[in-house]
Amino acid sequence: MKRITVLLYIEGFFMKKNILLVVLFGIAVFTSKAQTPCVSGFAGTFPCDNYDLMAQVEIGILANENNNSGGSPPEGSDIWGWTDATTGKEYAIAAMTNSTAFVDVTDPVNPIFLGRLDSNAGNNYWRDVKIYNNHAFIVADIVGDHGMQVFDLTKLRDITSPPAILTADAIYEDVGSCHNIFINEDTAIAYLVGCNTFSGGPNFIDISDPKNPVFLNGYADEGYTHDVQVVTYTGPDTEHQGKEIFVGSNKTKIVILDVTDKSNVQKISEISYSQRGYTHQGWFTEDQRYFLLGDETDEQDFGMNTRTLIFDFDDLENPVLSSTYSSDFTAIDHNGYVKGNEFFMANYRAGLRVFDISNIGSGNNATSMTETGFFDTYPESNTTAFNGAWSVYPYFSSGNIIINDIDRGLFIVRKSGTLSTNTSTINSEFTLFPSPADDLVTIKSFDRNPIYTIHIFDLQGQKVFQKENINQPNYILHKSIMKNGVYFIKINGSIIKKIIFN
Repeated sequence: MKRITVLLYIEGFFMKKNILLVVLFGIAVFTSKAQTPCVSGFAGTFPCDNYDLMAQVEIGILANENNNSGGSPPEGSDIWGWTDATTGKEYAIAAMTNSTAFVDVTDPVNPIFLGRLDSNAGNNYWRDVKIYNNHAFIVADIVGDHGMQVFDLTKLRDITSPPAILTADAIYEDVGSCHNIFINEDTAIAYLVGCNTFSGGPNFIDISDPKNPVFLNGYADEGYTHDVQVVTYTGPDTEHQGKEIFVGSNKTKIVILDVTDKSNVQKISEISYSQRGYTHQGWFTEDQRYFLLGDETDEQDFGMNTRTLIFDFDDLENPVLSSTYSSDFTAIDHNGYVKGNEFFMANYRAGLRVFDISNIGSGNNATSMTETGFFDTYPESNTTAFNGAWSVYPYFSSGNIIINDIDRGLFIVRKSGTLSTNTSTINSEFTLFPSPADDLVTIKSFDRNPIYTIHIFDLQGQKVFQKENINQPNYILHKSIMKNGVYFIKINGSIIKKIIFN
């Protein structure tokens, strides 16, 4: 669909002071000040509730200088995340109209822009990325013969002088443009949808060998699929457990397919709903009972407030609309993802909205979802237009959440108060002794796994010390590097311990 972009930019104090690109001895490093907490409803210039701003990386840093097809400045689109299992580091993979940017967000207060992979063909608003087996798979829409780019993410470990100009490790060329991609990691199958093949229906690609994707088949019977989630089904419908179930958002309806046998796809059912605008994107609850759907144009077409449709998929042959959540504003909902009992929605001009969905099965429009917090990346308004938060990735174990904003780039946010006091990630992998300490503190791994990085924060969240590339099971910390007080030590990007210096 056509997008009209209105560029309204607020040059606030926080925006000026917290973004800086420093070039020192030939090394370009992105830096920012410590996080801006959400106080009295604002984090700097950004409206918020219960979520603090860790840092922001602007579009001008992330994207290259090539304009998109409309001639306007580059913009942000999809986003996904990768955690390096070897180092414990966390990375944001942020899609731009003309490239894909890679940012080390392990230290959320001081993200490092590592480099970008330029578009394989033209530039346009839609670029989508997903991850499998330490590789990023990237597609783009209405850009000609782009194909699917494959990039080996482990190469990010070796970047010593960022930002780097990156190149794809492989290009899958059996498609040109595609709107979206989903990967079922259980089966190593990539589902490319909204492509120039199979009437926009899914292409099934074997990516078990990431750098050598293999076409398996395609499916055109249900027409264009805009977005999709595919699961190895463990939900309540016992007839289909163990099968590979495809739930497509197909513009005018939800389509449920059994895609276990790629040469013999079976349609299970479909469902639509009243006041349909554009059936855009949805996501299962973790028990695979309910499916939360966003319609991208119902607010625009019918003058309604942001609406989330909740479908009961207890019987896949007979899905039913269980309840409908409506917000207090008219912003357009875009991409939403479930983690545990929370739903994280990129709500365009209303920014990131976070909901408690522990009561999702109530069938009650007023109580099935409850908003528990938000971070608004578009402070000008919450009205109906295509600006603001395009997508969100909430799956880092650290608790950091990344948002890609159309006009303002990458935001790293976190639930208020958790950077310095989060106890959910404290575990017994490492020990610190003595504590309290008068002189030296020994950090020791119980199972001799390496300590890669150490970052130390004070109670205000200010980083006061960091050490990289340790690669040893033990590390001795000298009190002389800091004053007396209480500190939190972040080990390998996620494990947090408290230490007291006398």
